[in-house]
Amino acid sequence: MTNGRRILAAVLVGVGALVYGISPVDIIPELIAGPFGFADDLAVIAGAGFAIYKLLTGRTPGASTAPPEA
Repeated sequence: MTNGRRILAAVLVGVGALVYGISPVDIIPELIAGPFGFADDLAVIAGAGFAIYKLLTGRTPGASTAPPEA
């Protein structure tokens, strides 16, 4: 994945998480569950932060940090 595509993907993930966070449609509505209703919003934002970190650092899950052998 090129740098431009990684940055675009990171921006789209961030925008999607923010849109979900401010939208009135939730998996756990705040009006019914009270403070626990914010749990799904926090989970989405935390997951988006993790995904953005992975996209921008270029790391893939399970990839080793050891240099390749010659």
